[in-house]
Amino acid sequence: MSQVERSAEYQWLSEPSWHLWEGGFLLVGRATGVVPAHSHHAVQIVIALDERVAACGSDGQWTEGSGLIVQPNVVHLFDCNGATGAMLFVDPESFEGRWLRDFPNPPELADGTQSLSEGGILILPEERLVSCVTDLRAYLERPFDGLEIGERIRSCVHALSPGLPSSRKPDQRIISVIAEIRERNDLRMRLEDAAELAFLSPSRFAHLFKDQLGLPYSRYMLWRKLTRAMVAIATEGTISAAAHAADFTDSAHLTRTFHQMFGMAPSVLMRGKLTEIPSPFMAYGQS
Repeated sequence: MSQVERSAEYQWLSEPSWHLWEGGFLLVGRATGVVPAHSHHAVQIVIALDERVAACGSDGQWTEGSGLIVQPNVVHLFDCNGATGAMLFVDPESFEGRWLRDFPNPPELADGTQSLSEGGILILPEERLVSCVTDLRAYLERPFDGLEIGERIRSCVHALSPGLPSSRKPDQRIISVIAEIRERNDLRMRLEDAAELAFLSPSRFAHLFKDQLGLPYSRYMLWRKLTRAMVAIATEGTISAAAHAADFTDSAHLTRTFHQMFGMAPSVLMRGKLTEIPSPFMAYGQS
């Protein structure tokens, strides 16, 4: 745990490479500086190939390591430390996302501290990082083609996931609503409409939804819009067109939301190579 003062502004040190899908992404590159406090709904995995990365949660403690996991809906800052590595966002409602969310509180480290901070940030054990680091180094030498990258991403997440997959499943009514949201061309489903799909009153649905996902329905819909907008930036080429495609009011609304959930402007996506791929992960309810 480090208390070093961190204030350098975030900036790229190499051209980043993005593989985007609705619900998450893989980012590979080298950067330095601190990303300001933000909160998003993804399980965030960060793996460094050199140096160490650091994140700070609600406890105010900076957690450093070669690999970190930030759990969903956790307000945090992130310090790239000049490291070359990968950042992976996993949909917490996917099969793999729920597996990662069950990461157990690990034993004490050599210095007697716990590797899970009170701020919801976990240091990944070095032995679990080996296969992922090997794949990432291969990526930097010869980037994976589009047919292979999804399999590589999924394999990496499975290598990091602890034990057997959780036998606990989300409420089937919530699964059905999320599946409907994923299939819709627009993201304008009101809470009342979602409650009707779940055969619940709006108040009961709102309570169950927040209990199951950890955030209110309106916040979840904003997150879905943002992940769709990220893909749209890759395909449409402008912030304005992406905002329209993802049902944001305008580009200013998209920019504000991007800042809140990622700590930076959406223009960061335009500094590098963007590739859209199918989601590497299986959603609950899929066969």
